[in-house]
Amino acid sequence: MIAFRSIVFNVLFYLNLVLHVLLATLILPLPRRAMIALAKFWGRSCLWLARTVCGLKVEWRGLDKIPSGAALIAAKHQSAWDTFALMTVFDDPTYILKRELTWIPLFGWGLIKGGMIAVDRSAGKEALAGLTAHTRAALGERRQVIIFPEGTRRAPGAEPDYKLGVVPLYAACDAPCVPVALNSGLFWPRRRFLRYPGTVIVEFLDPIPAGLPRAKFFRRLQDDIETATARLISEAERANPQLVKRVVTAA
Repeated sequence: MIAFRSIVFNVLFYLNLVLHVLLATLILPLPRRAMIALAKFWGRSCLWLARTVCGLKVEWRGLDKIPSGAALIAAKHQSAWDTFALMTVFDDPTYILKRELTWIPLFGWGLIKGGMIAVDRSAGKEALAGLTAHTRAALGERRQVIIFPEGTRRAPGAEPDYKLGVVPLYAACDAPCVPVALNSGLFWPRRRFLRYPGTVIVEFLDPIPAGLPRAKFFRRLQDDIETATARLISEAERANPQLVKRVVTAA
């Protein structure tokens, strides 16, 4: 039954994506906020599909800890689920993402129109300078800049691999950083088509105030996210030990 529901969901998920990409091309002449509104609607529709077809729900914790206005959001990244779900809780989100995504016809145009921050990973220090400038500009518009500090998806229970790129962003931008822990990879595993029923928990942690020394910020960011993520995985394990064992073993 899980496999059948997962197949149905994946078909509907990609049909829904195509529909929203086509709608995005129609609103390209409109202001940027129209594209953000459409992207957030797409995210909510994906959450609805996951809940309706797969029995996959979400519980948001700590929403009151998100500052109003500009903020750097540093999230654990376990699943593709994170990319569409997180945007739904912010007023004006923008993602830091690899430049190659903006080259995808139609889809990439929507990313550009929405003011996503594209990074050329091959450009070295120049890329960091451009990333910092674009992030500061987005924060100046009181946007919420979402970054995955590990750079790519990591399976639940895998050894963390935080990149230093988040540190100069934090240091250069006078804005709080909100760490985000989650356990999405237990229910939407990376590189697998199965979608398991259950409840993804996303927890927004205490904001890290601007102005901390770089090394102290980096340690606190990792410690806060990893400690909370381990707790969320343990919580899921108590509720469904077989699922957690199956997913972690297969990762």
